Amino acid sequence: MEDEIREKIDQACRTGEEFTKVYYESLDKRRHLISKLYLDTATMIWNGNGVDGKDAIQKFWIELPSSDHNIITLDAQPITGPAVANQLTFLLKVSGMAKYQDKSPRPFNQNFLITAIGDKWKIVSDCFRMQEVIDN
Repeated sequence: MEDEIREKIDQACRTGEEFTKVYYESLDKRRHLISKLYLDTATMIWNGNGVDGKDAIQKFWIELPSSDHNIITLDAQPITGPAVANQLTFLLKVSGMAKYQDKSPRPFNQNFLITAIGDKWKIVSDCFRMQEVIDN
């Protein structure tokens, strides 16, 4: 049992690295294709703004200014049990710096719930939050 869990954790880490590379390259360079990474019924929360469905998420991203994301940390873990119709599912937690158009880079956090659909990974849920930097 312990070996099985360890293998799932290793797989989550490998998948997390591969998936986030594709995701942020798509977001920053090929935004018109970003909807291909989401389930039809996906939900996204972006700085408190909720968007449902991959077409609405695509429209939301297209309307935002161009971006550049730099990943600093990535954590991935398997979700055990019947999280998404008994499919292999991982939770990814990402943090880094995001720069939108002419704005200064700011820290962000993003959480993804991704699930395997055949040999493709799809986003079930996506929660993005820019972090406020408070000077004391």
